[in-house]
Amino acid sequence: MLNAGTLRHCGIMVNYKCTAACRHCLYSCSPGWEDGYINEKTAREICRLLVKGGCRSVHIGGGEPFLDFEGLLMMVKELAASGISLEYIETNAFWAKNEKAAEMINRLRDAGIDALCISVDPFHAEYVPYSLPLRLAELCGKSGMGYFLWKQEFLPALSRLDASKPHSREEIEKVLSDKYIPNTAKLYGLSYGGRAINIEDEFTPKKDAELLSKDKSPCKNLLSTGHFHIDLDANFIPPGCTGIKIPLTEVVNGIPDGKYPAFEALYKGGINSLAKLALQAGIKPRTEGYASKCNLCFHVRHYLAESGLYPELDSKHYQEALETKYRN
Repeated sequence: MLNAGTLRHCGIMVNYKCTAACRHCLYSCSPGWEDGYINEKTAREICRLLVKGGCRSVHIGGGEPFLDFEGLLMMVKELAASGISLEYIETNAFWAKNEKAAEMINRLRDAGIDALCISVDPFHAEYVPYSLPLRLAELCGKSGMGYFLWKQEFLPALSRLDASKPHSREEIEKVLSDKYIPNTAKLYGLSYGGRAINIEDEFTPKKDAELLSKDKSPCKNLLSTGHFHIDLDANFIPPGCTGIKIPLTEVVNGIPDGKYPAFEALYKGGINSLAKLALQAGIKPRTEGYASKCNLCFHVRHYLAESGLYPELDSKHYQEALETKYRN
């Protein structure tokens, strides 16, 4: 039986649905997800398990948390009642165009919220006019709400774009650079999981699958608790290795041996063990190869997830990561 040990810092994903489908989204969030939002019963159970596991500090993200403002306030209330510190709430600021934005900020402050993490970068600018993050920052400043722009280093480049509208890839490449995608990824220090897999696929030279799959290093990061996430269904999502879900109750109380074969193969034998599992299932590696062992791992997990035989693999995540209809 595997156990993660003491839980440290956690991000609570109150939903998967988002107004954007950013290129770098580790969780493959998009407008294509269901309208589901965390409910009170699940929120309370997550808080109970986090406290039991030793976690005392979280942030709230998604998806886009502000798609259900009352649900967001409920989550904040449950955290406060459990004695868990809320560091900040993430948002892409789509709601800053609403005339009620200032009122919403005041209600957040009344609920004890200290800070917002406001996304602003070229990837978000493909879906959200970058004037909105700036307006939200201004409203926060006027109301006394703490905030930080993530990442403000992108502002000089974004200032060259029309702030009043979203921009296509072609438009941004014309104004900034035809390398803005890999350059933005580099500045972010991206982990190439989720939708970011497409960035690595496009801009990184490929290596032979057989060579990459020789690596037998155990993926102990799968149970790392320094910056993990919990989704709206109380599933533990390992840092960086999105598409894998284990019920939080099992991560806290112990993961039964043999229940999650893909997870266990990676945790104990790395990509080598997972590749063997996939070969037995009939996978045919891409002839062009893969950008890295983690890239190979993503595509192997996608293949296995489609079989429906691995409860720890979220097929919707992989489908949304590779979806093209949202891309500008």
